[in-house]
Amino acid sequence: MLKHRLISGTLMTIFFLALVIADGWLDGSISIQKTDDKPIQATALALLILLLVIPANQEFAKLAQLKNLKIFMPLTVLLSFLFATNSYWLQIIKIDQHLCILFLAAAALMAIMFTQYLFCGTKNVIANCGANYFSVIYLGILTAFCLAIRIHLGLWPFIMFVCTIKSADIGAYTAGTIFGKHKFSPKLSPGKTWEGMAGAIIAAIIVAVLFAKISGIISWQWAVLFGQAFAFIGQFGDLAESMLKRDAEQKDSAKKIPGFGGLLDVIDSPLFAAPFAYLFFLCALAK
Repeated sequence: MLKHRLISGTLMTIFFLALVIADGWLDGSISIQKTDDKPIQATALALLILLLVIPANQEFAKLAQLKNLKIFMPLTVLLSFLFATNSYWLQIIKIDQHLCILFLAAAALMAIMFTQYLFCGTKNVIANCGANYFSVIYLGILTAFCLAIRIHLGLWPFIMFVCTIKSADIGAYTAGTIFGKHKFSPKLSPGKTWEGMAGAIIAAIIVAVLFAKISGIISWQWAVLFGQAFAFIGQFGDLAESMLKRDAEQKDSAKKIPGFGGLLDVIDSPLFAAPFAYLFFLCALAK
């Protein structure tokens, strides 16, 4: 299991980093220097989000189905994608971002309720509409912060965020598998241990400090704080997804990725951490 996880994780990381770096090279954001006159940013990443949001919604829908809840695909796919990529489209359509989000939130609720009326009538209205709206927030709005880091704050903060979070995941799993004895959250995730958490913190700090030294985007002191904080936040993101799986009485969200399970099992920690990372970089880069 550890071997499969390390191999799958390494291959996915290499592919992802190659894509976002190539994307940055094409749109000119690979340079750390910022300019006011920038071309459209993160086109390849926005397309990747489109490809990922489909299976992610499918996995969520299967978990919801086990609780007798109806997810209205492809509506949730469309809404999740629109929320997730709003920063991308606002580079092209110059309108107020806050009003855009508010309008999308209102339109999403109305679209979900209308679809509920068409296909399910008055059966499980609150439960179905709540589950659909939750899926859009979880897979759409949280993902929007990932793209916002990439577009608003730059390519290198985005790569640092992803590498730190995923290194924490790898450190937690490796240390927990080898040394784990003391359970961290036995009700939600029996495999998580405090030894694994220590491994997550150590791995995250090492990667964050190395990245800060190489790129120079933040100081090593900020990097140490970043590694410590996001090792914890990333693991809590994993626990948040575990709540969904335990409620549906499933160990994994799917069985598509060797060593991980499903796509939700891969993206849970960066999704949960993305809003906090956006706020962190706003503070750190302002210094």
